[in-house]
Amino acid sequence: MQRLPLPPFTRETAIEKVRLAEDGWNSRMPEKVALAYSTDSRWRNRVEFPVGRTEIEQFLQRKWAREHDYRLVKELWAFTANRIAVRFAYEYRDDSGTWYRAYGNENWEFDDQGLMTRRLASINELPIAESERKFRWPLGRRPDDHPGLSELGL
Repeated sequence: MQRLPLPPFTRETAIEKVRLAEDGWNSRMPEKVALAYSTDSRWRNRVEFPVGRTEIEQFLQRKWAREHDYRLVKELWAFTANRIAVRFAYEYRDDSGTWYRAYGNENWEFDDQGLMTRRLASINELPIAESERKFRWPLGRRPDDHPGLSELGL
């Protein structure tokens, strides 16, 4: 199974890969998102270290069960032939109605089929007031005309 675009990445294909990842995560469909990762993909995400698609899908199910109204923006930071560095921010509310914004960086590594074999994430978050939210598009894919992280000053 191939996941386009394939390495080696150019600036344009790296940007495309980042947007496709953002779109997938904004779908909040764990079974769909997990298909972007190799069957033996290794993650570091805060205190969790899922390995393989099954564990990744389970992780995402837990994540989106507790992170309501989730909206994410990713932005290319750097790339090489088969690696991409991304910065991101996402907003969500918890069961009590408290809003949060999480910021972070991810390092991605891909196999020749375009599947992510490694995802190393560093994430910080803080509570925000509802009035401080910056991501207000309808749930799902971020509209093409919505500002990115740099334009929002994040």
